[in-house]
Amino acid sequence: MNKCVFAERMKNFQASDIAAILKVTADPEIISFAGGLPAPELFPIEELKEVVAQVLEKDGTKALQYSTTEGYAPLREKIASRMNRKYQTRLESGNIMITTGSQQSLDLLGKMLIDDGDVVLCESPTYLGALSAFNGYNPRYVEVETDDYGMVPEALEEALTREKRAKAIYVIPDFQNPTGKTWTVEGRKAFMDVISRYDIVVIEDNPYGELRFKGEVPPSLKSFDKEGKVVLLGTFSKIFCPGMRIAWLCADGDIYEKFAYLKQAADLHSPTLSQYEINAYIDMYDLDAHVARLIDVYKKRCNVMIETMKVEFPSSVSFTIPEGGLFTWAILPETLSARDLLMTCLEKKVAFVPGGAFFPNGGHENTLRLNYSNMPPERIIRGIQLLGEAIKEHLR
Repeated sequence: MNKCVFAERMKNFQASDIAAILKVTADPEIISFAGGLPAPELFPIEELKEVVAQVLEKDGTKALQYSTTEGYAPLREKIASRMNRKYQTRLESGNIMITTGSQQSLDLLGKMLIDDGDVVLCESPTYLGALSAFNGYNPRYVEVETDDYGMVPEALEEALTREKRAKAIYVIPDFQNPTGKTWTVEGRKAFMDVISRYDIVVIEDNPYGELRFKGEVPPSLKSFDKEGKVVLLGTFSKIFCPGMRIAWLCADGDIYEKFAYLKQAADLHSPTLSQYEINAYIDMYDLDAHVARLIDVYKKRCNVMIETMKVEFPSSVSFTIPEGGLFTWAILPETLSARDLLMTCLEKKVAFVPGGAFFPNGGHENTLRLNYSNMPPERIIRGIQLLGEAIKEHLR
C-alpha cells in the first residue's frame, strides 16, 4: 500500500527482535530460552473446567454480557486485598481498573502522558514491550544508571534536573525484565525520596513479584506513594493464565479517571467471561497454593540453569542469580556480539534474546537474556551446554 496513507507515528514501529526469534522457536526441536512464557503444563486446566461450568451455570448471562469499563467489582476487591496483603499498599477497589493485559496499560499510559518529544526515564536495560508501547507517542528515552540497590539516586536526580520535559519513569523493581534483578527496600525508599521533589508519574510494572524463590517480599513503590504519583501494574498472566488477558492498574485521582476515558475508547472493557472465571477460581480454589506450585517448579529450573552456566560458561561471562521471576541476564566479553552468537546457536537448535534490544538508545550488544520457566530441566542443561560451546567457539 502507498506509504502516504500511514500516520507519521508508524515510523516508530517495526518488528521486534523477540517477535522474529519467537517465529523461529516455533520449531519444537529448538531449545528456547527466548520467550517469557509460563510453563503451560502448570495451567490449572482441570480446575478451570469446573470453574467455567459453574460460571456459566450461575452467572452465564452476566459473564457473556458487556461490562463496566472499570471491571468486575468482586474481582477488583480481591485484587486490592491481595496487593495490600503482599506489598504493603493501602488500595481500595476504587483504585483498581481491570485491563486487557498489562500491555494495554502501557499503551494507554503512553497515550495519556507522552507528547511528541517528551522524555521517558527508564532503567538500563528495560522491558522491550514497554518501549514498543511507548514508541507510538514518539518519546525520547533517558536511561538511568541502575545498580544492585535500584536506580542510582544521584543519577536519577541529575536526569530529572536536566530533563525539563521528563513526563514519566518506567521501572520494574521486582525480578526485572530482562536482568532478573530486584531493588532493595533502601533503594526503593531512596527512589521515592527523589521522586517526591519532582512533578512526574512513576509507572511501576510488577508482573513477576509473586514468583519469589527466597527472601522477604519488599514493599511496592506504591506503598510509599503519598501524592498519587505511582501507577502500579499487575497481572494474572504470570501467576495464572496469560491467554485470559486479565491484568490491572492501580492509580489515584485524575490518573485513574483519565485512564478510564482511554480504556473505554480503546475496548469498552476487558473480557467479562475471563474476569468472572478468575474471580470464581479464587473463590473455589487456593490461588496462593497454585502460585506456590509455580514457584517450586521455576525455582528448580532456575537453579538448574544457573548451576549449569557455572560449569559450561567461560569465566569471562558474568550473569545474574535471580531470587525469583523468569529471567537471568548474561554479559559476554565486549569483543563478542550476542546477535552473531545467536546465529551460531540457532544452528545448534538453541535460542535466546540478544540484550541490545532492551537498551532504547542502543549499544550493549554483548548481553543476552535467558528464560528458564518454559523448558524442562534436561533441556535446560542441554541448551546451556550448547550455548556455552558456542560462546567458546566465538572466543577463539
